[in-house]
Amino acid sequence: MALMVLLRHGQSVWNAENRFTGWVDVDLSPKGIIEAEAAGDALADICFNVVHTSALMRAQRTAAIVMERNRASNDPPVHRDKRLNERHYGALQGLNKDETREKHGADQVHIWRRSFDVPPPEGESLQMCAERTLPYLHKAIIPDLESGSTVLVAAHGNSLRSIVMSIEGLTPEEILSVEIPTGSPILYKYEDGLISRVVEQ
Repeated sequence: MALMVLLRHGQSVWNAENRFTGWVDVDLSPKGIIEAEAAGDALADICFNVVHTSALMRAQRTAAIVMERNRASNDPPVHRDKRLNERHYGALQGLNKDETREKHGADQVHIWRRSFDVPPPEGESLQMCAERTLPYLHKAIIPDLESGSTVLVAAHGNSLRSIVMSIEGLTPEEILSVEIPTGSPILYKYEDGLISRVVEQ
């Protein structure tokens, strides 16, 4: 049996400022560092054989903090790939979410943020994010699990939602209500070709 741990990066500087972040390469906030450290402590006794992370600093730093606090692993390889990046929020990147609601209306902003197939201006929908994230899941991450490796995937709310949607068989409607909190590991086991969530007792 192999394990896969999905971990959304700790709170970023722009999360703390209530801004749309997307592909802008902002760092963790002080709270985000604490969240990453707490995740590292919770995962400290899991022996990771490989780490997958996005091309963005906040996910990479979260993964690095987790591995610095790990007692069981022996310097596993780290694969960084932009296919695990957050949704690209296009023209909304850097804007304050409350100010954007005032300008465009709360209903329109909700559609941009929470619909499956409606992208924000010049950006990606969740469907478009899934179309780049899921091939990476199947071509890079699942082969690691098939080989018996235990895998850490440190990425972003929407790229991880795409992965959760795929492996849990959720519909586009169901995934819209799934929240991936910052710094909170989600564990899955891979056994006999099946991936299932590990439910904590």
